[in-house]
Amino acid sequence: MDNRELLSLALKAADDKRAEDIVALNMKGISLIADYFIICHGNSDKQVQAIAREIREKAHEQGYDVKRMEGFDEARWVLLDLGDVVAHVFHRDERIYYNLERLWGDAPRLDVLSELNS
Repeated sequence: MDNRELLSLALKAADDKRAEDIVALNMKGISLIADYFIICHGNSDKQVQAIAREIREKAHEQGYDVKRMEGFDEARWVLLDLGDVVAHVFHRDERIYYNLERLWGDAPRLDVLSELNS
């Protein structure tokens, strides 16, 4: 599985748990951390945890290790490091505060709907 397939897998996992306002950023040439960032949010602590858990479980099912997962217990901003894909799962209030889309505004956005349907 290449990193674009891993991106699609993580996007579908987030969508399955009804993550809201899912954004995928192409970070190639912008960040050395990862090729893709996923940014989404849930409306409650439980939903944020469910989204993060689903991404982790789907990655494991396909043989990927989650290199790091931070913030799960607090459920305000959960970061999942999948290697070439980093998923940021926010609680709605925290997403507005940190506004990563603006911070990484020079990164091209990917068409999430086409990724979900691939």
